Amino acid sequence: MSPDILLTLWLSPAFPVGAFAYSHGLEWAAEAGDVKDEATLAAWLVDLVERGSARADAILLAEALRATASRDAARLCEVNELALALAPSSERRLETAQQGRSFHAAIAAAWSNAGVEWGSQTLVDEIAYPIAVGVACAAHDIPLARACEAFALGFVANLVSAAVRLSVIGQTQGQRVLAALAAPVAALGAHAAQASLDDLGSSAFRSDIASMRHETQYSRLFRS
Repeated sequence: MSPDILLTLWLSPAFPVGAFAYSHGLEWAAEAGDVKDEATLAAWLVDLVERGSARADAILLAEALRATASRDAARLCEVNELALALAPSSERRLETAQQGRSFHAAIAAAWSNAGVEWGSQTLVDEIAYPIAVGVACAAHDIPLARACEAFALGFVANLVSAAVRLSVIGQTQGQRVLAALAAPVAALGAHAAQASLDDLGSSAFRSDIASMRHETQYSRLFRS
C-alpha cells in the first residue's frame, strides 16, 4: 500500500486514538478571547506550526523514525522519554500519552510487521503520540518529510475541528484556515526531516499557558 494511503488512514479523524477529545488548550484560549474568529485561529495555529508544539512534535517524530529504521532501542527510548517530559502540563502529557498508546495499539492490531513488533518490545510503557507515529512510519517505509508533513496537517486539522465544535468558526471558515495553513505545514515537513534534537525549542508560551489554565476551567467539552 502506498505511503500516502497509509498516512491518510492513520491520521484520519476516524482512526481510534481519541483525538476528538482533545483541544490542546484551545478551549481555554476561546473562552479567554485569544481565539475568537477565523483570523485569530489561523494565527494561533501558525504559531504552533512555526514555533510551538506542532514543530516540536514533528522533530520528535523524525527522530523516532530514524531510531526505528536503524533499530536503535536506546535512542528510541531516549526520544520517547524526552517527548513525554516536554509536555508543559498534565493535560498535555495525558493528551500525547493516551493518543500515543492508542495509536500504537491500533497499528499493532491491524498493521503489524517486524518493525512495529520491535517498537512494541522497545516501548513497553507510555508512548508519546509523535513517537508512536514515527515508529509506524519507519516500519512501513514512509518517507520522513512526508510523514512529518502529514502529521502536522493532522494536528492542525484536529484543532480546526475543535474550533468548529466550540462555535468559534463555521465549517467553511475552517476550510479557509486549513488552506492558509497548507504552506506552513509543508515547510514544517521539510524542516523537520532535516532537523535534530538540537533544533528543539518552543516560544508559543500562550498556548502552553492555555493548557495549564484549561486544567481548572469550569465548564469544558474537551480533556485538554
